[in-house]
Order: sequence, then structure tokens, then C-alpha cells
Amino acid sequence: MVLNWIWIAFFAVAFLMALGRTLFAGDLQVWSDIMNASFDQAAFAFEVSLGLTGVLTLWMGIMKVGEKGGVIEFFGRLISPFFSRLFPGIPKGHPAMGAIFMNISANMLGLDNAATPMGLRAMQEMQTLNPKKDTATDAMIMFLVLNSSGLCLVPISIMMYRAQGGAANPTDVFVPILIATAIATLVGLLALCLRQRIRMDRVLWSWLGGIAAFVALVTWFFSSLPADKVQGYSTFAANVILFTVIMAFIGAGVRRRLRVYDVFIEGAKDGFKTAVMIIPYLVAILVAIGMFRASGALDILTGWVESFVAWLGFDTQWVGALPTMLMKPLSGSGSCAMMLDVMKTNGADAFVSKLAAAVRGSTDTTFYILAVYFGSVGVTKTRYAAGYALLADLTGAVAAVAVAYCFF
Repeated sequence: MVLNWIWIAFFAVAFLMALGRTLFAGDLQVWSDIMNASFDQAAFAFEVSLGLTGVLTLWMGIMKVGEKGGVIEFFGRLISPFFSRLFPGIPKGHPAMGAIFMNISANMLGLDNAATPMGLRAMQEMQTLNPKKDTATDAMIMFLVLNSSGLCLVPISIMMYRAQGGAANPTDVFVPILIATAIATLVGLLALCLRQRIRMDRVLWSWLGGIAAFVALVTWFFSSLPADKVQGYSTFAANVILFTVIMAFIGAGVRRRLRVYDVFIEGAKDGFKTAVMIIPYLVAILVAIGMFRASGALDILTGWVESFVAWLGFDTQWVGALPTMLMKPLSGSGSCAMMLDVMKTNGADAFVSKLAAAVRGSTDTTFYILAVYFGSVGVTKTRYAAGYALLADLTGAVAAVAVAYCFF
């Protein structure tokens, strides 16, 4: 329901903005800009889905091999003490547990292309347990909020963009991003535990403490490396882990004497179907976002915020990163474009450029995740998923600003 009203609001605000600009400023071009944005975003949505097709086909096939080879079940048992408390509606040993673990692990390593197919597989497994196929379950909402908070240990793409932009030290945002995304994840997780009345027992606190300690260890390790080594080591670690997972899945299939190639093809067919299924949902959300941005509403909003912050007497440097902050929940490519624009305008090593990078890495693209994951299983009633996902987004953004002022 929340997503429904947010979607309508994008169109309504864009229309009212265009009407106001025409009546009070004589701007006739805005209508063309908005409609062109709708066409461009619709085409872009199809391109995104088309680009996902190959990756989905590959990873859904690999996941099918892992499932029949027993690897997914193994991972499910491994994290069962923790996830059985976060996802009490999923039976122990269910394939959904392993898929959830693989998705979150891929996200933590910054492997977006691998994380999405694994996440879609997790949603499909959870849908088999859903008595109301059009309504999100508590487990689905927990999974979506964990994805939206976007805990990422290795922000490879952001460091790459900073290197391309001429940053003297492209990896200097690594630790701030890690801290901000960890805070966003913990806040989103704890808030949702309260909402779903999940009992915070000793086991759950132990796992959360272990995760926090692991993040601290990774932070210490990478911060101790020479600046020119961080990106290389992080890229190496991520790719080695990813290829090791593939070989482990294939090896498990061979051990069980499966016809691995045939099993892969079986799963790959599901990947193609899933890619086609998400097109309408992507078109719906990306067109709404594009029209909202083309109307000028986003520019006006950032201007108001800057004036208000100045009136309060606070520093306004961070407001330059506000477009990236606002665009992040709406569009991954849009927030990337905003970040790159800030870097181009101010220089890659300016405070606002580093802040924009920290903001972009603090959380994931909420509405893209909601559209793709819920759309892949036909869930239309998302309940309170959007609200808690946006809470994680807001927490990540605030944490990124605070950490950026501390570090830069």
C-alpha cells in the first residue's frame, strides 16, 4: 500500500510542478522534458531487464546446481541459529535459508550481479511458503530490509569511480562507507525485530555482536593496507570467493553424481523467465522516478533544504550531496549519475564529493529492490516493507554525513 501511494505521488508532484512552471514561468518545454524522460526511462527499464537476463540465467542455473548438490541446504543449516530467529516463518533446512545467506554474502562483497539472482531465488523459495501469494510475508519484508540497508564490506564500484575521477586516494571512502552501511543495517534490523516482535535472545545478540566484530576486523585490515593496495586486494578477494562458490556448487553436483549440465540448464530457464517477469515492475517505478526528476521537483527540494540548513546556522557543505542522497533509494544509476556530477563539478577530492560517495555506498536502491524482488513473485501488497526500508536509507544517509565530517 505504501509503495502504491509513493508511486502515485511521483506522478502527481511531477504534473503539478509542470503546471506551475507553465502558468507562472511560461515554461512550455517542461512537458516535453517530462514525457521524454518517461520514454527514456521505459527504454532504460527494458535495457536493465535485458542486461539482467544473461546474469540471471547464469546464476539461477548455478543456484539450481547448488540446490540439488546439497550446498544450499548446507548453508541453511550453517546459519540456522541466527536466521531461524530473524525468519521464524521459514522452517529449518528450507532452501530459502541457503539462498538468503548467499544473497547477503554476495551483497557484502559488493557482487551486485551475483546478489540479484540469489535474492530472486530466495524470494521464490519464500513464496512457496506464502499462504497469500499477493501479500508480503514477514520473512520477505525482513529480507527486503536487509537488502535495502545494503551492508557492503567491499565497495568496489565506488572506489573505481573515484579512481576514474582522478581522486588522489580513491580508497579513502572505504572505512566511512563500511561504518555507515553497518549502522544502517543494524538500525533497520533492530527496528524490524521490534515491529515483528522477534525476541532478542542471547543467540541473536551473539550473532549481531559477531557481525559487528567482523566488520571492525575488516575495517582494521583494509585501513592498515597501503592506499594503492586496497582496491586490488578487495577486488581479488571478492572474485576469488565468487569463483570458489561456483566450483563448490559444481563439485557438490559431481559428488552427488548429478548430470550437472542438465541441472544448470533447468535452473537457467527459470532465470530467463524471471528476467521477463520483472519488466513491468521496473518500467512502473523507473518511469515515475524519471518524470519526478525531469519536472524540477528534486532541484527545488534540495534548494529548500539548503536554505533551511543555512537559516538554522549549520554548515551547508553536505547539502551538495543531497541529490545523491535523495536519488539513492529511487535509482541506482540515477544516484551514480548524481555522485559523478558532484565529482565533476567540485573535483573528486572535495569534501562534498567524498560525502556523495559515502552516501551512495551507505545503503542500496530501495525502490528498485522492492520492484524487482516483489515483482518477481507477483507480490503487490508490500505492507510496511517500504517504510522500514526507507528508515534504513535515512539512517545510512545521516550516518554517512556524520562519518564524513569526522573523517574528511
